[in-house]
Amino acid sequence: MTEPVACPACGVRNRLPASAPGTPRCARCHTALPWVVDAGEGDWQFDTLLRAAVPVLVDFWAPWCGPCRMVSPAVEAMAAERAGRLKVVKVNVDDHPDLAARYSVQGIPTLLLVRDGRPAGRQVGALGQAALRSWLASLVDLPTAS
Repeated sequence: MTEPVACPACGVRNRLPASAPGTPRCARCHTALPWVVDAGEGDWQFDTLLRAAVPVLVDFWAPWCGPCRMVSPAVEAMAAERAGRLKVVKVNVDDHPDLAARYSVQGIPTLLLVRDGRPAGRQVGALGQAALRSWLASLVDLPTAS
């Protein structure tokens, strides 16, 4: 489980699962909630985090990285803006170097968009909120392949 999230509509704090078949909604008013989770225990769990009914934005970061700390609020804002339409998974590369290597992350921050279980886009370096919004829109707002 992740940290409880306050519903933007009614303020009720909800516990969100790290992985679920649908998208998280408020237990009281059923408003879509921002879905942000940490990579967690290790590589074995990561594949389940990428399985979601919505696109998944993976944020590879490190606590000592200044640009990563600048991007983090923009990433969380996108999760709030796209509540019910986007899941964010944060991967601390210091804690999970195998995941960084698996996805060829050579510089941080690196943002990886996963759609239907496959990487659909990659952005290396810090983006402002407007640039991140535009980049996501160019990838997420496309129809899914069937």
